[in-house]
Amino acid sequence: MTSRQPLEAREQILLNLYNRCQLSMDVFEFYRKWDVTQRQIATICGCSLATVERWFGSQRQIPEPIYTRRLAEMDLIWELWEQVPAEIRERLCPRENSV
Repeated sequence: MTSRQPLEAREQILLNLYNRCQLSMDVFEFYRKWDVTQRQIATICGCSLATVERWFGSQRQIPEPIYTRRLAEMDLIWELWEQVPAEIRERLCPRENSV
């Protein structure tokens, strides 16, 4: 078991930066930019297809911030993945070990 690391000034600054981060992408902007289905949007957002259908329905429901953040994160991954150093990619999205 590893010991827990204390939060120093650097970590506090980064925590504050993270808390102020406004990473968000409008669902319609994402839908126009990428050739995705509503089912794929539901998978990205970690919600049901019915929820996504309400975002696109006649009485549009506004997505919660967690969902627009996930869309923005996926947009960044699709746009910039190859520019992310391999060791960071592996830490963000570890591959399953295959035997």
